[in-house]
Amino acid sequence: MAEEKVKWGDRRDGKRVKAPGLQTVMTALFPNRTDTEVYLNDTIDATELVRYLEKKNEGREDGRMTIFHCMITALAKMLVERPLMNRFVQGYRIYERNEISLSFVAKRRFADGAEETLMYLIPEMTDTVNEISQKIIGDVREARKSEHATGGVDELLDKFAALPRPVLAASVRVIRWLDFWGKNPKFLTDGDPNYSSILVSNLGSIKCPSVYHHLNNYGTNSIMVTIGTLHKEEYLFEDGHKEIRDVIDIGATLDERIGDGFYFARSLKLLKHICAHPEILEKPLNEPSGFDYR
Repeated sequence: MAEEKVKWGDRRDGKRVKAPGLQTVMTALFPNRTDTEVYLNDTIDATELVRYLEKKNEGREDGRMTIFHCMITALAKMLVERPLMNRFVQGYRIYERNEISLSFVAKRRFADGAEETLMYLIPEMTDTVNEISQKIIGDVREARKSEHATGGVDELLDKFAALPRPVLAASVRVIRWLDFWGKNPKFLTDGDPNYSSILVSNLGSIKCPSVYHHLNNYGTNSIMVTIGTLHKEEYLFEDGHKEIRDVIDIGATLDERIGDGFYFARSLKLLKHICAHPEILEKPLNEPSGFDYR
């Protein structure tokens, strides 16, 4: 497929889009992403997801699929099906990304003082949960081979941190100016979670509940998702009966300039639908989920 021609006003990482007047004016009234944060918090029924993983991991010793792998895949599928969720605001303009990307932080060791490494995933449209799971496992395993940064954005950050304070401050001012105009070089943005569609924090891996996490004014990231610990909770069904279910608390901080509350709420419903019907994860990302948005 031929690449889409870059138009005037487009960036290397996204094409400029027209938005309703309110959203467009908000980009000038509220130029900082942290000024337009919307926080959503909900509980996702993960009972069927847990059953799905039990069958999926039966007989496996290595390379076991996890809740986190499924959630990353569900979020990626949501981005494909809900394109406004893959937008960002920079330089008083609204853009739609050229690709979907998800990032997260992985601990090199589960110990106080252990270094963290930044992971960045750009899935293919033909990927299913199987391919995405293996990509995450491989990336994390490779990152944990060393106690310290071995390249990429981690090593770049270490180099910036070693600069004298006046030089670091001046460098950051230049970088932020380039960021505003969309002219930051690729070696600064490639692999940086601040430039991903969704930045995910897997707090469940450290037995922590989901929390509010701020967005950053730097970069283009418009959505921050925190995933809490899997736990049991009494669930009330529409017909009035109660049942103990496996649930996950999830928190999402979004830039309200990319959409509206109605669109955000429907996107969350899609995510919950996918978790309730995990067989959807076996479909390629670009295959519709079949969710009824009525």
